[in-house]
This record gives sequence, C-alpha cells and structure tokens, in this order.
Amino acid sequence: MTILIFVGALLGSMALGVPIAFSLLLTGVALMIHLDLFDAQILAQNVINGADSFPLLAVPFFMLAGEIMNVGGLSRRIVTLALAIVGHVRGGLGYVTIMAGCLLAALSGSAVADAAALTALLLPMMVRAGHDKARAGGLIAATGIIAPVLPPSIGLIIFGVAANVSISKLFMAGIAPGLMIGMALWFTWWWLVRKDKFVAPPRQPRAVVVQALRDAAWALMLPVIILVGLRMGVFTPTEAAVVAAVYALFVSTVIYRELKLGQLYGLFVSAARTTAVVMLLVAAAMVAAWLITVANLPAAVIDLLEPFLDSPKMLVFVIMVLVIIVGTALDMTPTILILTPVLMPAVIAAGVDPVYFGVMFIINTAIGLITPPVGVVLSTVAGVGRMRMDEVTRGVLPFMAAQFFAMFMFVLFPQLITVPASWFSP
Repeated sequence: MTILIFVGALLGSMALGVPIAFSLLLTGVALMIHLDLFDAQILAQNVINGADSFPLLAVPFFMLAGEIMNVGGLSRRIVTLALAIVGHVRGGLGYVTIMAGCLLAALSGSAVADAAALTALLLPMMVRAGHDKARAGGLIAATGIIAPVLPPSIGLIIFGVAANVSISKLFMAGIAPGLMIGMALWFTWWWLVRKDKFVAPPRQPRAVVVQALRDAAWALMLPVIILVGLRMGVFTPTEAAVVAAVYALFVSTVIYRELKLGQLYGLFVSAARTTAVVMLLVAAAMVAAWLITVANLPAAVIDLLEPFLDSPKMLVFVIMVLVIIVGTALDMTPTILILTPVLMPAVIAAGVDPVYFGVMFIINTAIGLITPPVGVVLSTVAGVGRMRMDEVTRGVLPFMAAQFFAMFMFVLFPQLITVPASWFSP
C-alpha cells in the first residue's frame, strides 16, 4: 500500500503538470499523512537539511566553471585543437566532435552546456561539409552525454550525496567507461560514413597543429589539475570545483582575455539559476528519501527483487532496464534523487560494488537525456541547431544504440569499470 501511495502521488502530481520538485514535496506529504506523521516543522526541517550539504557546494562552482569556459574561449580552443588533429580525415568533423566532446566533458561536467557549445561551433561546419544535418545533430547530442560520466560530473556528485558514496571514487571510476563510450561513438560514426564522400578540410601543417595545442594548453591543464589533485588527496571534490572555477576565471580574463569583467554578473546569475533548480530538487527529494526510510520502502523493494539478489549481474540488468523506462519520462537529476534511496539497499544486499553501480546508474540516466520524448539534450541540440525534434531523434538512434550496447557490456563485464577504477583511485 505504501509503495502504491508513493508511486501514485508522484506520477499523479507529474501528470497534472506539477513541477517535479513540488511533486516530490507532495509525495512526501502524502506519505506523512498515510503514516500519520504529518508535521509542517518536520517537512521544513528535512527540506533545509536536504540542501545543507558540503559536497553539494561543488554543483554551483562546477556550473560556474562551465559557464566561464564557454564564454572565455576555453571550449572554442578545444574544438580548434581537435579540428587541427583529425579534421582532415574522411568524416573528420565527426571525430572532431567526439574528441572535443570528451575534452569538454572533462572541463564542465554538464551535458547540456557541452551539447550547446558543440552544436553552435560544429553543426554548421558539418552541414557545409555535406553531412546529413540530422545525423550530425544526433552525433553531437550523443557526444554531449559523455559529460555526466567523465569527471567532474555533476550527476556523480548528486548520486554520491544521495547514496552516501565517495565522490572521489566515483570520479575515478567514471574515467574508463566515459572514454569507452566515446570509442563506441567513434566506431559507430566510422561505420556510418565509411562510404560517404565529404568535402573535408585540408590537412593542417604541423606548425598549425602545434599552435593549436599551445593555444589549448591552458584549457587542457584544468582536467589534469582536478584529477591529479583528487588522486593525490590535495583537495576534495568540492574544493576541486572551486579550483576549477577560479582557474577558468583566471585563464579567461588574464591569459586569453576574452572574458570581460562586465560579463561576470550575467555568468554568475546564469550559474545561480541553474544551481537553484538543482538544489530545490535535491532538497525536495530528501523529504521523500527520509519518508522512504521511515516507511521501510527499501525492504519492500528488496522483497520484490529477491529473486535476483543471488545473481548480481541479473539484478543490475533488471535495474538498468527499469532506469531506461524511467529515463524516457524523467530528467537525470530527479531520476537519481527518486530511485537512489530506493534501489541502493537492494544493490548492497546483493553485494554489488556501490561505486560500480553508481557509474552504471549515471551512464543510464545520461543516455536518458537523449531518449525521447523528454530528452533534454535532444531539445538543446534542436533549439541551438534550429532543427525539428524528430530530426535529431532520427539522427541520434544509431549512436544511442551503441551507447546502450556499451552499457550492457559493462553489466556483463563489471571489470571494465572496476579494474581501471582501482588504478586511478587513491
């Protein structure tokens, strides 16, 4: 009965058009009334406690760093470097997209920001070169969702807070699968364009490549600083976010000199607005998470999943299918906040590594960003690229299939994630 009330209140509120954060609060109120625990003070206290988290301070700083990078010239120099290296090969602009997407992912951690930047910079070039616009937009959308997997991932931060798992370990465990997903896109693009004829840019002289590398060197140093600092224990993920924002501000204003002081206010406001949305979701979800614990919903979920507890791989497979279904209707952040407190007890009971599961969970929810009909990244590419939603959806399907294939390979062979994670983790 408790599960029905939880699911019914949440889905019913969303069906009525209530914003997800307020739907979570209404779900919490419904559970409190059902359990005869309703108290406005308890509700308010859990909302405040939900947002009162030191690790969550990483969210606004990483978002601010991403805003500064896009305006300050760091993102553009990354694309220029990738273009100089592989732009001349058959279908080279597609490889440029994937390479630049992986590099940008290591800078911002935001799928929407990366997809918007890649669309603005590369989609017109790909269309002029003769690429199908739908396929090009689909590749850019699929590349954008690498950002939530590679560190510094905002999705991994939120999962770490919700599941009480080390964010540093999640960051290190996300490196290998993020790059493997990029390789899956690389192979898929090669297969799709192997017989096509395009007008590729001429091969750049070595001097131009070297100059592009020099120009992008300051941008490339940021992920190195973050990963080495985390690996050596120099700073926490939250402190790394501050370092990223300050470093990006310094490079943009002092080195590249593309960011003017008058633009800072707009960047701060934009980052604050995005952060406010995320933090309200987190705060509201913590109310539901507390009531999930009080109502002992995890025990009921464990009972439902009991047939799979003796087979960790089968359990992860079933959960991944469930998350795929949920991901067609919900954005990444609410999916993490709603499902994590419900599923983690079953995952732990089955003996699945929480860090491995966290990375798998984020990969799945990231793919949900390009899954119609909601697909936030699809909407971003369609809006920036002035395309119809169905065009981008058609173009993204082969790349989405490749990403799902990679994800289920990680289900069959967890060592693809756990072994590299042991290399990088402190």
